[in-house]
Amino acid sequence: MGEVTSAGAAGGSIWLRPQRAGRGPAPEYSRSRIAAAAVALADAEGLAAVTMRAVAVALGTGPASLYRYVQTRDELIELMADEVNGEISYVGLGGGGGGGGGGGEGDGGGDWLGDLLVLARESHGVYLRHPWLLEAVASHQPIGPRAVDYLERALAALAGLDLDNQVKFEAIGVLGGLVQQLARMEVAQRSVGRSVPQWQQTQAEYLAQVALGGGHPQLAAAMTAQAQAQAQAQAQTQTQAVGAGSDAAAAESQFDRIIRRVLVGLLQP
Repeated sequence: MGEVTSAGAAGGSIWLRPQRAGRGPAPEYSRSRIAAAAVALADAEGLAAVTMRAVAVALGTGPASLYRYVQTRDELIELMADEVNGEISYVGLGGGGGGGGGGGEGDGGGDWLGDLLVLARESHGVYLRHPWLLEAVASHQPIGPRAVDYLERALAALAGLDLDNQVKFEAIGVLGGLVQQLARMEVAQRSVGRSVPQWQQTQAEYLAQVALGGGHPQLAAAMTAQAQAQAQAQAQTQTQAVGAGSDAAAAESQFDRIIRRVLVGLLQP
């Protein structure tokens, strides 16, 4: 049987259908079990390795049997995205993070910026653990129950801000896209055996040489100021771990800084 890849062929969201259409015996496989098998394939071999036939083989059944549960490969990918989104923890959220079914009560301070930063870090971690997800969301964002849980938590974080709901939805969308882009950059650098700070150092060395040429005064001024700021930051963190640990800390610090600046620019009353 050939694989169907058009989402439209499914005739509506998979989440609005029962786990197994039609009459007959109880389902042999849950959506979670099907998704887990597909996620294991993607983690090991990439998203291209995830076909209806390959997942059926991993489950010990035939493709025709799998089509009783999942009508298209796009639906299978939706299940996979929902499965890994279940890894997101909401423990670090403040009192405004209630609702949804994806975690326990938060224990943070409850500030909107801190809560959104927690969500961003959690989402970022999912992308780094499952890089194929970046490819899966490149053309559209699968919306399953756990994505709805995430959206509910993000809206709860913003509930105290006197902003139009459209502004809030747009900010959450921008946050999601920014997290994806930062994760994509980090995954790309990992694939060539270097960290984001190492890549940035290589770029900085080139720009420094360009600035020395004298034809780019604005660049030269910016590079000088940046070098001074980096020297101050390095002096403040000399007691921290070195090597790979310091690279990881630098990447996390930059991630937090970018997320905070963008969110404040978008949402600060």
